[in-house]
Amino acid sequence: MKSKILFTDIDDTLLNGDKSISGENRDAIRRLLEEGHYFVLVTGRPIATGKIVIKELGLTQPGCYMAAYNGAVIYDCAAGRILAEHTLPMEVTKELIDEAHKEGIYVQTYQRDTIIAEEYGKELEHYLSNAVMRYQIVDDLYSSLDKEPNKVILIDVEEPERLQQFREGHSHLEERSNSFFSRDEFLEYCPKGISKSNGIKYISSFLGIPMEDAIAVGDERNDIAMIRTAHIGVAVKNAHSELKEIADYITERDNEHGAIAEVIEKFILSSTEK
Repeated sequence: MKSKILFTDIDDTLLNGDKSISGENRDAIRRLLEEGHYFVLVTGRPIATGKIVIKELGLTQPGCYMAAYNGAVIYDCAAGRILAEHTLPMEVTKELIDEAHKEGIYVQTYQRDTIIAEEYGKELEHYLSNAVMRYQIVDDLYSSLDKEPNKVILIDVEEPERLQQFREGHSHLEERSNSFFSRDEFLEYCPKGISKSNGIKYISSFLGIPMEDAIAVGDERNDIAMIRTAHIGVAVKNAHSELKEIADYITERDNEHGAIAEVIEKFILSSTEK
């Protein structure tokens, strides 16, 4: 039997709006793994919050992997170890923090399994409502870092258009980093050359599975790169319009009604049964 590999975003793709996992998706993933295929979480989340989903789904068996921080960290779920990691240079991190301060835009970064921020306000509260995680409030964000971070994120929940203005006004940062929106209110900066596309390429190569046997599913603009890279790129019904425009297939179900189960049944299990 020819093994296939499914790459899926987590939030608003695999998970319901309340962050739960439907029985349909759970059963389909179990069948996929039982039949010898591979299942990979590809997320902007840090490893710490990705592990919550890994535990919930029992994805600790061989064949389960995760690309966290938008592909900056590759994680073997079964072995519980990091296979590859990329970080944002400190000078880029400092410039991002300084420029965000000048523009009056909230900024946070990460150290290991902890969010580092200078204040607890509506931005951090909004972020934590989407991804429960430890956080630390510090006096000086940059000085609190003891290692290069995997990413920096700017958040504006009231005037998200300011993030696009920031991105356009600081286009020179693209020479040393990679930026994209994971939501209208989240502007993320990752190491240069890093995206979900790089993450799925690394894992496919590591497992020796050609991209022609890869299916990727997502809902947001930070999923565009991997949707274009996989042989079959899928947008869930509730996806952002920009993602739908470039997808090979748009699911009939949304994330609340087993979209991932639909993809597994259509592109993996049905082909196995023929």
